[in-house]
Formats: sequence, C-alpha cells, structure tokens
Amino acid sequence: MQVLTINGQRRELDVDPDMPLLWAIRDVLELTGTKFGCGQALCGACTVMVDGMPTRSCQTSVGDAAGKPVVTIEGVDGKVAAAVQAAWVKLDVPQCGYCQSGQIISAVGLLSQNRKPNDDDIDAAMSGNLCRCATYHRIRGAIHEAARMLEA
Repeated sequence: MQVLTINGQRRELDVDPDMPLLWAIRDVLELTGTKFGCGQALCGACTVMVDGMPTRSCQTSVGDAAGKPVVTIEGVDGKVAAAVQAAWVKLDVPQCGYCQSGQIISAVGLLSQNRKPNDDDIDAAMSGNLCRCATYHRIRGAIHEAARMLEA
C-alpha cells in the first residue's frame, strides 16, 4: 500500500511503488488534468508539484513521491496560482491547451521562487515545457503579467 498526499488529501493506493506517478494520478485517482506527453520527461506535459517543486510525473515513481505533498493542476491554489491563472485568461494563452497544465505548474513554480523573473529566467524555467502550438510568446507575457499582478 502506497500513501500519497495529493492536493492536500491523504490517499492510499494499492499500486506498485515503481509505478510512474503520472499513472497513479491519471488512472488510479482519475485526476486527468495532468497529461501524458512523451513519457521521457522531455516535454513537461506531465508536470506536477512534488514537495513544492515542478516535477515530471512520468519519470517519478509513486514510491519516490510517497510522504511528499503532490499538487496537480486540479489542486493548485494560492496567490501565485491565482495570478498565473488570471494572466493566462487575460492574455488568452492556450491554443489547443494540451500542454497548459504543465505550463501553469511550471510558471507557478517559477513565480513561487522568483517574483520578478526576466526573460532569461522565464526561458530557463519553462525550457522543459514544450508547446506544439508555439504559444511561447504568450506564455512569457502571461508570466510577466502574473508577476505584475503579484506586485500590486
């Protein structure tokens, strides 16, 4: 039995500790906001917060996440998350939307650590999140907008 804390709730899962966290989140817990992308931690679609850090859930085992708080797109909240989500809406960031949960989790992770990121900071923090629609310019703009909202 594996015990995870997902979005603030203790969950007991009868799964192999080597199971990728992504499959526990999507298939066992039915939290489908976290997406499967490449399965190799290269695209960022599966990004969740583990212990406060953006983490690729496709390459993180359930056993490695046990005992650490895990936050998915369904559970992201707080001042930083609200600013990011508002900026995403204001600047109409998503196109197809598939990568957006991972993008938002990574943006929240960046702004939680750095409230005034410059373009290089944003590019570095978001470099592992790919967007097939190439909305990178809008993503960067939304992160700057969220930073401005957090200053107000």
